[in-house]
Amino acid sequence: MAACTDPVLYAAGDIACPPGSAATATHCAQQRTSDLITSASRVLPLGDNQYDAGALSAYTSVYRPTWGRFDPLTSPVPGNHEYGTSGAGGYFGYFGARAGTPGQGWYSYDLGTWHLLALNSECNHLSGSPCASGGAQETFVRADLAAHPNACTLAYFHEPVFSSGTAAPENAAAMMPIWRDLYAAHVDLVLNGHKHNYQRANLLGPTGAVDSRGIRLIIVGTGGVDLSGSAALRPGFQVFDNKTFGVLRVALHPGSYDWQFVPEPGKTFRDAGTDVCR
Repeated sequence: MAACTDPVLYAAGDIACPPGSAATATHCAQQRTSDLITSASRVLPLGDNQYDAGALSAYTSVYRPTWGRFDPLTSPVPGNHEYGTSGAGGYFGYFGARAGTPGQGWYSYDLGTWHLLALNSECNHLSGSPCASGGAQETFVRADLAAHPNACTLAYFHEPVFSSGTAAPENAAAMMPIWRDLYAAHVDLVLNGHKHNYQRANLLGPTGAVDSRGIRLIIVGTGGVDLSGSAALRPGFQVFDNKTFGVLRVALHPGSYDWQFVPEPGKTFRDAGTDVCR
C-alpha cells in the first residue's frame, strides 16, 4: 500500500462517447470509469479522450461532466481521434497549457520522486517528422531523460509500440526511435491506450522481446467508449481482458511502484502487482 505521502495516479484512454450517445453495458461508460477515481494525485487520460473527432464542443458536453471533474489534476496526451479536428484544436483548446505546446503536445514533469514524460504518438499528424531520430520530439525525449536522471521514470502516450492483436497501431513503427530512447535511459513503466482492452506485458526491450533490463508496458484502453480486440497474446505479454471497463491505479513509491486495475462495479477481472525501479 502507498504511504500517505506517495503519489497515486489513475490512467485510462479511449474514454468519452460522442454527444447524444446513450450509456449501455457495452458502450459509453465514461461516467462509470470516472467514478472509480478516488484520492488521485494525478489523472492521465491516455488519448482518444473524446470521440469521434475531439471537437471542443464534444469535450465540454461529455468529457467535462465525467473525467473533466478532475481537470485540475489532469495531465493528458492526445490520440488519433483528437486529430479528427484540425491540429487537435479541440483537445488543445480544452486542456490549454496542461496539454503542452499546441502543435506539439509533449512535455514532462516530476511527481513525487518520479519523473514523467507525456508524449504525442500521433506522428502522422505532426509536421517535421518529430518522432524520427533527430526529430523535435525524439530530441526532446533524449535531452529530457538526460536532464532528469531520477531513479524512477514513467512515460505515457496513446498508440503502443508493441501490443497484442492482429493489427499494429498506425504509429507503432514511427514511435520506435523514442521507445529505444526510453529503453536506453532505463525507463521503468510505459502506459498506452488505443487498443480498446487491457493488456500487460513483461519487461520489454528495444525489439519487444522480454528483457530483464526492459520496460513494463501496460495498455489501458478501457476508459469507456467500447471494448474490443483479440485475446491472442503477443509473445512477451502476460495479461489480456476485453470485457471490462476500468482504470489503472499506480502508486509511485521511491524506488518502486504498485499497479492495480480497478474494474467498474459488477465486474470480476483484476490485475495487480508491484515492481522495483531499474
